[in-house]
Amino acid sequence: MNNSIRIADTTREEREQIIAESIGNISGLCDGCSPGIIEMYQEYIDGKKELREINAEFRARYMSGASGPEKSTCDYAG
Repeated sequence: MNNSIRIADTTREEREQIIAESIGNISGLCDGCSPGIIEMYQEYIDGKKELREINAEFRARYMSGASGPEKSTCDYAG
């Protein structure tokens, strides 16, 4: 894989790997936030938005108080 994370420079598989490595073990134990985070980056994986765009939108919602990705429950947590 090259050093660029831009959509034009990566394949879908590479983008999935970039997100998986950035988030960590997304299939293991979770606190319920992983599904929302993964969903947030789906447009990058699909090649629709660059990471910088998604992160900027998230920061704008955080700063404004608008709601972002919903935290879902984790079936593992008991």
